[in-house]
Amino acid sequence: MNEDSPKPEPPQPVPEKKDNDKTLQKFNSPFFIWPAAVALAVLLYFGLSLLADALTRESTDDAFIAGHIVSIAPRIDGQVSAVHVLDNQMVRSNDPLVDIDPSDYSITVAQKKSAAESQDANVKTVLAADELMRKKVATAEASARKAQADADASAADAKLAAMNFDRAKTLLADKTVSQQEFDAAQAADNSAQADLISSQQNTAEENSKVDEAHSQLAAAEAEVGLAKAQWEESQTNVASAQLNLSYTKILAPCDGHVTRKQVEGGDYLQAGQQIMSIVPAEIWVVANFKESQLRKMQPGQSVLVAIDALGGRKFRAHVDSVQAGSGAAFSLLPPENATGNFVKVIQRVPVKILFDEPLPADHTIGPGLSVTPSVQVSKFNVPDYITAIVAIILAFAATVVFRFILNRRTNGG
Repeated sequence: MNEDSPKPEPPQPVPEKKDNDKTLQKFNSPFFIWPAAVALAVLLYFGLSLLADALTRESTDDAFIAGHIVSIAPRIDGQVSAVHVLDNQMVRSNDPLVDIDPSDYSITVAQKKSAAESQDANVKTVLAADELMRKKVATAEASARKAQADADASAADAKLAAMNFDRAKTLLADKTVSQQEFDAAQAADNSAQADLISSQQNTAEENSKVDEAHSQLAAAEAEVGLAKAQWEESQTNVASAQLNLSYTKILAPCDGHVTRKQVEGGDYLQAGQQIMSIVPAEIWVVANFKESQLRKMQPGQSVLVAIDALGGRKFRAHVDSVQAGSGAAFSLLPPENATGNFVKVIQRVPVKILFDEPLPADHTIGPGLSVTPSVQVSKFNVPDYITAIVAIILAFAATVVFRFILNRRTNGG
């Protein structure tokens, strides 16, 4: 190699230490440290909250709003003359919902009332006849008593006449009375005996008239019973017709929102045909928890319910009851684990949860909406402000340690 040729310059060292120092100074700047500390505190707050919830709460997203659903159906057949409500309309108890043409039922009421008036007149007639028969029985019994008294008097007269005739026989044998006097006593005896027989026959006749009057009275009383039964039936028919007439106006049975309206004016409805439903304001939550989550769950425990329809807004509630059996056990086709191959599946058990605070009136919350309940199963509960303080302390400590490490590296420690 030629000695006069230029020698290559050695490579210049890269100022790595200065670049590192600048980077460390950027990380140590207040414009980085404090926002990072705040972000770390927020992350720690949510992390600690999740940890506390995991240790003290049980939650599930398999939960829905439930409530009573009242089905509305007509009790009679008829053509719809008016519909007073719209879908999703709020109604109060006894508000009119649907009117059915009442013409046929009004005519039926008039017919039943006419029949009832006829039966009322019939009852009065039968009662009058019954009263007449009672008077007839009383008259017959009085006549029978008079005939018996006459028979008793005739018997006394016949006895006296017989004694006088016997005495006349004795006196005639002793020649004490004349033949004429004997004949008179005999004639008196015969006449008295004849009167006795006549009075006895009259008594028997009057007694038979009493029996006949009693029989007629019994028949009249039977007629009264039949007439009263027919009158009561006519009154029942009137009440039934009036009831059917009242059914032409379908009223709301409770407060709530109208849903699934399936009726319009002019439709012909059959009795029992569902035309709409009313959802009352009273609602609750049915949460299907895993059976492994029920170990510490009891009625009365506090719950926070996040409603998806309100953007996850939480409401206070409490556990009302736990169903005595899994949901699968009450399904249409319950599992038959005794047959075939068995695969253990964690069962879910419905838990009823009631709200402790009113829901927003400006939002419609109805059955079927998704919610996420969180049940506090442990009495140990960390307040949110304690969690925030711990998160701030940990974030501050982490920031101090981080700055200490940066300072040591910057100073070459």
